Amino acid sequence: MMTKPILVLMTISLLAVGCSGGDQTNDDASGNATATVEEQDFGSGQEGINDGESTPNILQVALGSADHTTLVAACKAAEQTTALANNGPLTVFAPVNAAFDALPEGTVETLLKPENKMTLTSIIQFHAAPGSYDVDDLKDGQSLFVASGHNIKVEVRDDGTYVHGAKILGTVKAANGIVHVVDAVLLPPEG
Repeated sequence: MMTKPILVLMTISLLAVGCSGGDQTNDDASGNATATVEEQDFGSGQEGINDGESTPNILQVALGSADHTTLVAACKAAEQTTALANNGPLTVFAPVNAAFDALPEGTVETLLKPENKMTLTSIIQFHAAPGSYDVDDLKDGQSLFVASGHNIKVEVRDDGTYVHGAKILGTVKAANGIVHVVDAVLLPPEG
């Protein structure tokens, strides 16, 4: 069984690697250059479509954010990109790269290994709730069901709205749902 710090690191790594904008080249966890967004193969499904005019879907929002490269990388490693591009509605709590960086050293690298794909998938799914929940829809004490099969708690404090302890820093509406940028990686309960 993996420890909580390892789960956190894995989640963060996946979320931070994949999101970049424009023609930027990203570095992976080992410092090697990775493909630009245009060079990344997201398949022939909905995630591979970009007409440049339509409202971006959740995956495209993440791809366009320099603050979410690790998240995108994690989604790709867990083969969850199609879910982020398909019809919704879906609400995604997207940790920034700094949230992944805050995980214990080696967590992200460990999670990105093929043998940890199921753990990574569970962590990514813990960040996605079926339905469209704008910040105003999130009420103190509310419990949201997420794609991993768990529930996460909403807390409204004087300084903002939190989900599973992570503060919502901003919100982006997408064609297939809502992306809430959060300051921490959400980790599912062990067991």
